[in-house]
Amino acid sequence: MLPVEFNNKYEGIFEPELMQAIASVAVEKKVQEGEVLMDIGQPLLHIPLVLNGAIKILREDKDGEELLLYFIEHGDTCAMTLSCCMGQKKSEIRAVAETDAHLLMLPVSQMEIWMAEYQSWRRFILDSYHSRMMELLDAVDTVAFMNMEERLLKYLKDKAMVTHDATVKTTHQQVANDLHTSRVVVSRILKQLEKEGKIRLGRNQMTVLSL
Repeated sequence: MLPVEFNNKYEGIFEPELMQAIASVAVEKKVQEGEVLMDIGQPLLHIPLVLNGAIKILREDKDGEELLLYFIEHGDTCAMTLSCCMGQKKSEIRAVAETDAHLLMLPVSQMEIWMAEYQSWRRFILDSYHSRMMELLDAVDTVAFMNMEERLLKYLKDKAMVTHDATVKTTHQQVANDLHTSRVVVSRILKQLEKEGKIRLGRNQMTVLSL
């Protein structure tokens, strides 16, 4: 039986036959904030479909430094995962729970079968690719064209939006890791943003004052 959250989102969008096919193979998974769902180099056996909560997708450079690519949330799946599983490759990204999350894990063995058999699934996958591609282009634009103050403020606003909470609970070091910069730089810019009235700082948290 499929979770209520899934039925509420997709009943009437996916064909009844596809809903039955998903129900026969899907596995529910609940993860806690900070838990690694998928790591770089792992074989891909399932793709995640987010029922609630948020997941952040990270890339790693040759020195092991991380860079945040985008978030996925309710109703989303990960295009990077889809791309890898279609080519039967290992994961090229790290997926970490940004919040506690409820997922539906779908076996990669069914992806191409459903693409061929169900128009609604094909449309869902293509729409997911498009959405994630736009977010990847946004990530590239952020790195290429924004200064660090703009990047940091955008990062906080994005996190506030996916968690539905203006208060972002994180450390300066974690922010630095996600933005591929140093903690000293992050701390300096956070103080400047607070001085400008854009955020309010607390212990291991930052409140965005204008979303």
